[in-house]
Amino acid sequence: MPFTDRRTILRAAATLPVFAGLTSATASAQATSTEPQKPAAAPSAAPPHVTRILAHYIVTARYDELPDNVRKEGVRTLLNWVGVAIGGSRHQTVDIAASALAPFSGPHQASLFGRRERFDIMNAAFINGVSSHIFDYDDTHLKTIIHPAGPVASAILALSEMQPVSGKDFLNALVLGVETECRIGNAVYPNHYDVGWHITGTAGVFGAAAAVGKLLGLDEQQMVWALGLAASQPVGLRESFGSMNKSFNPGRAASNGIFAALLAAKNYTSSDGMIEAKRGWANTISTKQDYREITEGLGQRYEAALNTYKPFACGIVLHPAIDAAIQLRVEQKFTADQVKRIELKVHPLVLELTGKKTPQEGLEGKFSIYHAVAVALIEGAGGEKQFSDRAVRDPAVIELRGKVVPVIDPSIKPEQVEMAIELNDGRVLKKRVEHAIGSLEKPMSDKDLDRKFTDLAGGILPKEQTAKVMELCWNVEGLADAGEIARMGSRPAA
Repeated sequence: MPFTDRRTILRAAATLPVFAGLTSATASAQATSTEPQKPAAAPSAAPPHVTRILAHYIVTARYDELPDNVRKEGVRTLLNWVGVAIGGSRHQTVDIAASALAPFSGPHQASLFGRRERFDIMNAAFINGVSSHIFDYDDTHLKTIIHPAGPVASAILALSEMQPVSGKDFLNALVLGVETECRIGNAVYPNHYDVGWHITGTAGVFGAAAAVGKLLGLDEQQMVWALGLAASQPVGLRESFGSMNKSFNPGRAASNGIFAALLAAKNYTSSDGMIEAKRGWANTISTKQDYREITEGLGQRYEAALNTYKPFACGIVLHPAIDAAIQLRVEQKFTADQVKRIELKVHPLVLELTGKKTPQEGLEGKFSIYHAVAVALIEGAGGEKQFSDRAVRDPAVIELRGKVVPVIDPSIKPEQVEMAIELNDGRVLKKRVEHAIGSLEKPMSDKDLDRKFTDLAGGILPKEQTAKVMELCWNVEGLADAGEIARMGSRPAA
């Protein structure tokens, strides 16, 4: 279909009827709101054919249509994801997953980052997805708190080792997968998240299915079925946060997405309206359904361009407080033994997500505002080492986190914090952060991402190999075989 015809169809799709009772607030306000919302009104007319509209876009979208800034963000997304996947590869969680699944793996089709083992593509995608999320150091779409790359990149890199995929096709699939999951996430956030679903897993499976389906060359009907089969596999609950189970969710979303696309490629059918139907995905697992978020502006505005990257290895709501703590430490040059009290004004979501007062393990520390502030003040950092078992059990950190007093203030936005540190000599040091480093307003630079990657890969890959993997990621668009990234990022068999 000619490019102009496809645009005409997509614009026309936006005029189809949507649910009655949708608010007139902007999409941005809907996506960033964290306040409970009332259940959506019952539909007075059939919703638009969302699943098919989305499938048509995915199937027909071309690499040469991607704006330069979207391509660049896709490359940065890839680089950041590969770095965190390598960095997490030696964690106990990954050891357990590889050991548990090895006896049941099929052909050795795909690599594991930072490791020697090879697995079939679905198990490799799962384990790499776990590895990339275990430190909670991966990318974040701030409007939905989705970690987009985990489900998508894990799936298509595994596939790229099984069949040849050019770098341009790979990058196009990556962007389309991220776009798919974030748009679907926008349609149901925050209500879907508020009731307990881990949206990275539940929306991520759509991104993985779309991206893999794109590389498999699915036609429109097959892509409809792939999205439908993805809808049947929501995975992830917020109760898992602070345990190994949290990283299971993007890993499983990746393998479930491959599963859906492979079945659809053989004409395994599903409903044609699995996203929007009365008993479909959106109505079943959320009280909010804004289908305009999925269909409006396809190919014109890109959620994939809004991806962000973490300078701190923990939940995104902790970043403003860590940033404030490090800034005060650098500016005022005080020590932990001088601190009497640390008061924080925070958004209610901070304590809801990170209210663990006495974390016992590093994974729990990633969801503790008390630990995050204390360790940042003592060590002047918030990387992987600051959220290790060693860090959460450090007596000095334990003592200082007892002096951290978070205060809920609804006037404070999720991206803000007000910190006041009272010292023993009576001085009070204050810092307000409007946007933490790593946000859209204060993004990490390419050099920041390079340093993060190098730090994560240190001790896992030799320096020369690390440099080669980074070069492959930065130059993915020129690769004849994108699978080279995964092979270079693994360790040779013993």
